[in-house]
Amino acid sequence: MSSAPSYDGAGLVNLMAELELKLTGQSAFRGLAPDLAASIPEADTYVLVLFDGLGVAQLGDPLAQTLATSRSGTLEAPFPTTTSVSLATIATGLPPSRHGQVAHLMWMPDLGKVVNSLKWVTPAGESVPYGYSSVLPSPNLWERLRDSGVEPVTVQPGDFSGSPLSRVLYRGARFEGAWDVEDLVKATVQLASEPRRLIFTYVPHVDFAGHVFGLESGEFAEAMKVAVGVWEGIASLLSPGVALIGTADHGLVEFADDQKQLIRDPRFDELRFGGDTRGLHLWGDKELMSDLADMTGGSLVDGASLIGPDPTPEALSRLGERVLLAPDDRALIPKGFDKRLRCYHGGLSTAEVEIPLLVG
Repeated sequence: MSSAPSYDGAGLVNLMAELELKLTGQSAFRGLAPDLAASIPEADTYVLVLFDGLGVAQLGDPLAQTLATSRSGTLEAPFPTTTSVSLATIATGLPPSRHGQVAHLMWMPDLGKVVNSLKWVTPAGESVPYGYSSVLPSPNLWERLRDSGVEPVTVQPGDFSGSPLSRVLYRGARFEGAWDVEDLVKATVQLASEPRRLIFTYVPHVDFAGHVFGLESGEFAEAMKVAVGVWEGIASLLSPGVALIGTADHGLVEFADDQKQLIRDPRFDELRFGGDTRGLHLWGDKELMSDLADMTGGSLVDGASLIGPDPTPEALSRLGERVLLAPDDRALIPKGFDKRLRCYHGGLSTAEVEIPLLVG
């Protein structure tokens, strides 16, 4: 696809708004379009499982049959199609234009630095002290739910507790650490036994295996088995009346080494780079940007047109002056970007944007 992903009824943001509507009767953004909303059952407690990297394209894997069978529709991840942006969308129930998390490697004007928004380090690996809990607007989704008498709980790998990203995302939510897959399933099910809750459970395995080992690897097959096991385990143990919903933050696209275009020409050192390998944020000389687009076959676009309606001044201040979208068959890798990965995401190809709506 070449246009902006959906924010008007088929987006990840609309799923979050729909859950907020069902739990509280109101939401900060528009809910799902009627055909998609019809597949979300009415419930007093919801479990939302986020399978990192499980795009619709990944459901074609033979090992994903259970998940594919549970798919009730197709949603679209926000732009850029990357984890920190989608998780901020979940945490706020708002599009990137409104929550301000607009890139993986994001320019922070108040710091004068590009920051890795997953790890809160610079591209060189230096830690970035910050008021993490103030990065996203207030009230976020968790705070709005609490104000309406609904308890938000997130179930995450235990070593994420207290991390900068967790402090960015989960202000107002109870954090429950899990130390293995069995623990994650048990914690989710036990926490969902209480009424008036939204449980958000995060499963990282598919994304990690795809990035490091590739989609045809044994490690990816094992990760898919884990994802299926989590879904089946939670579905089989949930109390009656609890609704189980699943989705993803983006899909994955694998690139061979000859599809990774290294940007090493010294003249481009004058540009500042941020964003992702599939959607570079650029600052600097406009002619150099045009030359880079010509060299890579990419498309220069206005990032504000892709991140959702009514962008805030803060969101606009973190966007590149232009965004260079990579061709579907290329990953663009400036200095400081990771060239070792097998899979990438962050762009606007169908495989990156389309994510499943799963209903258990």
